[in-house]
Amino acid sequence: MAEPDPRSISSNWECLGSDLTELILSYLPIRSIVRAGAVCKFWRSVVTRPSFSSRVSAAKKPWFFLYGQNNIFIKNNQAFAFDPEANEWICLPTTLFPRPCQEEFFFGSGGFFFSTSSRFSYAPILRGIWRETPPLRFSRCNPLIGVFDDGSGLSRFIVVGGVRFIGGLVDIEDRLAVEIYDPRLDSWELCSPLPANFSSGNSSQWLSSALFRGKFFVFGIFSCFVSAFDLSLHFWSEVQTLRPPGILFSFLLACGDQLILAGLCNTPRGPSFNLWRVDDGTMEFSEIAIMPQDLLCCLFDGEEDDKFASLKCVGLGNLIYVYNEQHHKTYPACVCEIRNGSGKCSWRKVPDLPGPVNRFHKVISFCSTVSLNNVLMDEEGEVAHRQAN
Repeated sequence: MAEPDPRSISSNWECLGSDLTELILSYLPIRSIVRAGAVCKFWRSVVTRPSFSSRVSAAKKPWFFLYGQNNIFIKNNQAFAFDPEANEWICLPTTLFPRPCQEEFFFGSGGFFFSTSSRFSYAPILRGIWRETPPLRFSRCNPLIGVFDDGSGLSRFIVVGGVRFIGGLVDIEDRLAVEIYDPRLDSWELCSPLPANFSSGNSSQWLSSALFRGKFFVFGIFSCFVSAFDLSLHFWSEVQTLRPPGILFSFLLACGDQLILAGLCNTPRGPSFNLWRVDDGTMEFSEIAIMPQDLLCCLFDGEEDDKFASLKCVGLGNLIYVYNEQHHKTYPACVCEIRNGSGKCSWRKVPDLPGPVNRFHKVISFCSTVSLNNVLMDEEGEVAHRQAN
């Protein structure tokens, strides 16, 4: 049987028209869109259009990132990204990330990677082109970082909290001022520091944050203190306590049009991981979901009393990820999807990380939107590298 003429196949696809082709391709996961762009020139022209990239990137679910640092052997560092629409992990080249040093902080948010190793620097996620800003007024480790749009179309960065080293020791009493970076002026603006209630634990190891409706919420993982910084008026709200009954530790997340509290509770039936919807004005909360017990058990091995202390939680969009930051079972994770409108939640286990997975001294996790344009450029770089070698 004669094989079909590839030219006729191409022309048949072109008969779909540009608009319909865009619609069909937009339903694919991001990496599948990149692969589709290699099928023919017509598809390539569709997926590389700026309008298509912007529309698809805004509609796609945010990715979950895990970056493992080994303090002894840098070559054992590994980075992974999970695409929830493809339900697959992607191994990322560590060359995308800054070279680790003793006092480095690395994080990702709002489509950017951030590092505060010596000077504050940032890079679009998956692009690896790092840019330095002027030095922060207060050098700091482990701050909270957020990305917001001030209405001009440019992204601004807010840096809150963190700690400074003095003589090799951490100065936990120093209330470092909030700093906001304006890319138009290439300068930092100083604002009021975190309220004094947070002074005993003002780094990202003790705090979580959420950008929600023009405010940057800061929440104590163990203290349950919460306050919000108004991004327009530049002042902090009154500190309140957000502590559901039986809570041991919890994380505040911005998920779509909801402010969500996620945390571990001690109940008469044993530990449970719960989700609450929080009113951003009154801080009143109502329970919306509980992680199935079999999923909670999947995150651990052993019977240690403190085993749940290694649970961490991040989220964005309508997805909330819970994972074990210890090496048990190679950093297992599960995800909860909050179905907008219905109020229902569905839980599932995330596939295992692609092996082999090294043992890390520190695991950094975050959720972020991903630009199709960045992935396209990254794939082109990999192709060029393979051709050169």
